[in-house]
Amino acid sequence: MMQKLQRFGAAMFVPVLLFSFAGIVVALGSLFNNATIFGSLANPTTGWYKVWDTISAGGWTVFNQECLLFVVGLPIGLANKSRGRAAMEALITYLTFNYFVGAMLSHWGAFFGVPNFNKIQITANATNGGLTEIAGIKTLDTNIVFSLIIAGIVVYVHNHYFDKKLPEWLGTFQGSTYVYFLGFFVMIPVAFLTCLIWPKVQLGINSMQHFIVSSGFVGIWIYSFLNRVLIPTGLHHLVYIPFQFGPAVVAGGLQPYWLKHLTEYAASTKPLSQIASVEGFQLYGNEKVFLVPFICWAFYATAKKNKKKQTSALLIPAALTSVFAGITEPIDFTYLFAAPVLWIVYSVMAATMNTVMWCFGLRGLMSDGAIGIASMNWLPLWAHHWHIYVMQFIVGIVFGLLTYFIFKIMIEKFNYVTPGREADDEDVKLINKKEYKEKMAQQKAAQQATGVDANDPYIARAQAYLDLLGGPNNIEELSSCATRLRVTVKDPEKLGSDAQFKANKAVNVVHHGKAIQVIVGLDVAQVLERMQSLMENAGHDAKVSQEQDTEVEQAIGFIDLLGGRDNIKKLTPCSTRIRVEVYDPSKVADSKQFKDLGAHDITHKDNEIDIVIGLNAENIIDKMKENM
Repeated sequence: MMQKLQRFGAAMFVPVLLFSFAGIVVALGSLFNNATIFGSLANPTTGWYKVWDTISAGGWTVFNQECLLFVVGLPIGLANKSRGRAAMEALITYLTFNYFVGAMLSHWGAFFGVPNFNKIQITANATNGGLTEIAGIKTLDTNIVFSLIIAGIVVYVHNHYFDKKLPEWLGTFQGSTYVYFLGFFVMIPVAFLTCLIWPKVQLGINSMQHFIVSSGFVGIWIYSFLNRVLIPTGLHHLVYIPFQFGPAVVAGGLQPYWLKHLTEYAASTKPLSQIASVEGFQLYGNEKVFLVPFICWAFYATAKKNKKKQTSALLIPAALTSVFAGITEPIDFTYLFAAPVLWIVYSVMAATMNTVMWCFGLRGLMSDGAIGIASMNWLPLWAHHWHIYVMQFIVGIVFGLLTYFIFKIMIEKFNYVTPGREADDEDVKLINKKEYKEKMAQQKAAQQATGVDANDPYIARAQAYLDLLGGPNNIEELSSCATRLRVTVKDPEKLGSDAQFKANKAVNVVHHGKAIQVIVGLDVAQVLERMQSLMENAGHDAKVSQEQDTEVEQAIGFIDLLGGRDNIKKLTPCSTRIRVEVYDPSKVADSKQFKDLGAHDITHKDNEIDIVIGLNAENIIDKMKENM
């Protein structure tokens, strides 16, 4: 279940990546058309205003069509095959669903509790009686909730029936047509139940909004803590998305709500806590700006003297990326595995800092780094709200210093292996002259083979990872997720050390037998592309894909933990269990390693092993057999 939730969270991240850029565009449009700042230049009759209004209109695309965005984005992340077709199937099925809803309400609106359906005219920035318009279809405003539900249904149908072989005379209806055929008829009862239930849910959401808003600092703290502490699991997406882009607090989400009222907030002299009272759930960019740099400072301060230079070279770019862009993964994963207790401390400090800022009256759209915060908060609102931002900096720096001292004391007291505190021999190997010359030679060869500049950071890292993975011939499968390279190797003994991967900007390496995960960061797609190019030029035909099937990954891991395919005598499905008969029980890994790979439990009886995995046990067995 946890792995499925993780994969769902990663899939949610696909469309969310677009919101940051779009938000900055809209914010800049609002900023440059702010009469308080630009005076008569921002008059609606001027060319200046018209240009920026046009740019801003383009930025609103993502927010105005966010339901369609999640419908298309989820299959890209969750479909096991033919993701492009799955996205198309999800889109047309979602539109069909809304046409069904609109038709049912137009004919039987009174029965469903929406008697004025045909009379209500959809207008911008209004509740419209719980209705909205999606791609020109008048329908119930289900926000992203039903975007995700419909997309999830389509993904399930696609994964199970896309490859189904139909009789020859029905051959033209295979694939996407068959998926849409099934989805079409499934949408009729789904639309009926939506019309029956959702108007009541809307009433409940309105009541929940009041509760959340009135929960005060306790609600702010819990929200901020969960939004930070759940990052390693990928489940933080499930926390902030309903608030930021969904209806948890206001219809349409807090981010669009803030941007729509930005000009109003900028012109008002009233405190933000009064005019933007609901905007307290988007302050989690503060830890990216204020806490991460001090955490990096603590790592540098506790690093060994002979490693401070290397440590600073690693930490400075990571800190700047966090402060300005709001991307914290490079530094998060740097210490997450070495010292998870520090991650809990960081989450507590972040939640407490955001809550204190909220208590002092801070409100706003502060989910990104300094660039995003400045464009959507500081610059347009500084004239009348500068004092609250001065407070923000004071509180941020105070909590940053507290975090620095707490981290420094804990690292030294418990001897956590944070950056710069690794074993001496690990780093010594990475900086000798011979290896430097070898790396330069490899880069030159890569340039000749691909036509890419050898100084390209992606090609250099790609070549380094290929070499550390034992070369192209040692790679059986290669894929990526949001931040990781996922690799199946032939011989794990040919791998370089984890320290060598880190020296080439990898954050960490996770080992599950032959299944290797190299945590690269958000530029993993570029690195994967370069690796694929290098492998193709080397004449290697390893399977390369953008994302690996979770069940395949799990199946390969179980094979390795059972002592390898040569140690497996028999595989049998047993309800929610994988029953395995092995030749040598001593070669089977301990229970913890199986649980780390997603098993709920494992039992041993002589040569018989039972792996409790869940309802997908039979699917896992099929994929284990495919990989044996």
